[in-house]
Amino acid sequence: MKTVYLALSIDLVSPGHLAVIKAARELGEVTVGLLTDKAIASYKRLPLLTYEQRKEIVENIKGISQVIPQETLDYAPNLIKLKPDFVVHRDEWETSAQREARQKIIEVIKEWGGELVEPSYQEAIVPLDLKENFCEITPHHRLKRLRRLINSKQIVRILEVHNGLTSLIVENTRLDLENGSFKEFDGMWISSLTDSAAKGKPDIGIVDLTSRLNTIHEVLEGTTKPVILDGDSGGLTEHFVFMIKTLERLGISAIIIEDKVGLKKNSLFGTEVEQKQEEISIFADKIAQGKKAQLNEDFMIIARIESLILKKGIYDALLRARAYIEAGADAIMIHSKEKDGEEILRFCKEYSLFERKVPLVAVPSAYSHITETELAQAGVNIVIYANHLLRSAYPAMKKTAETILKHERAYEAEEFCMPIKEILTLIPKSK
Repeated sequence: MKTVYLALSIDLVSPGHLAVIKAARELGEVTVGLLTDKAIASYKRLPLLTYEQRKEIVENIKGISQVIPQETLDYAPNLIKLKPDFVVHRDEWETSAQREARQKIIEVIKEWGGELVEPSYQEAIVPLDLKENFCEITPHHRLKRLRRLINSKQIVRILEVHNGLTSLIVENTRLDLENGSFKEFDGMWISSLTDSAAKGKPDIGIVDLTSRLNTIHEVLEGTTKPVILDGDSGGLTEHFVFMIKTLERLGISAIIIEDKVGLKKNSLFGTEVEQKQEEISIFADKIAQGKKAQLNEDFMIIARIESLILKKGIYDALLRARAYIEAGADAIMIHSKEKDGEEILRFCKEYSLFERKVPLVAVPSAYSHITETELAQAGVNIVIYANHLLRSAYPAMKKTAETILKHERAYEAEEFCMPIKEILTLIPKSK
């Protein structure tokens, strides 16, 4: 019997998928190369189902002989190993992100006389309305997605939100690329600074958990992407453990707590204001108690190290990183207010030598010229753009207000405003 190789991602199985599987089955014995989460995330959104869940589905489809992982968009490793007589793929991919992969397949299979077969593309491989309904995920599924993203992407891209409207911006903003793929934000950061500022309050921890929960509910209402919460210092350890349980129930993926003590002062003030770092043993115990309290193993407690902010140096930061990892921290956030970013990169280099590491988080507010690629190459796993939606919204609103005052009418301000019709259609209607 002839052999056939068919690469699939399959999140939601549709008649279109079954049609291409049937076409492959008619050619011979079918091996499915199931794209891993990492392969899929390299060119589009992470699938709703995990690799193991998708594999179980495909293995139970009639006519498939075996399912093997395809680790990248490059088919060549699997093709060279199997040397199939036919490779099957729907014919739409000449204009998609996979067009380069298509050309390479043709070149590779020529070596043994293989043939590329491209059945006609069927529209609505996954019906849009079905996918939208399925995207109304439960708190449990939302919580788990951050760890999957870290394991699947070179760098996870997070943007600040401070209300329901900004969360919709993060949920829906995407940049379509010429190669058919796209870029988007992977998740949301509920910032203590911008949440306080949006309420007209100073960033000194005056906005309590009850008030912050209102913001969290707004953010979760119409979105599906994972959320990281800025938890300041986490408060008293006895209070922190209860906060963990609350966040888990809501589906928050992670909380970041900083190793400072006393009245909250924004880190970007550095040593201009009095800020004190917590003792290593006390902060490590807070992490350990938080880990004991959580019920879902996918929830993450991320330790934010303030040593560079307080001019205590890289050695102190590395010492704390080791202690916090030992205490159970799921990731380390290293913070700096130096604009050249050099101490962050030096920390990353030293951190890479650790025998035991956890994911690394960076917040390039001060060193904004450093690219995501450079951070990823340095070993950063998550990049958080921590305050940019609020910082960009305020100047625009202030400009509009000044223009109305100046001209004593709103006509001149219209150029700074989106049309009212777009406002009315901005918020999704209930289904």
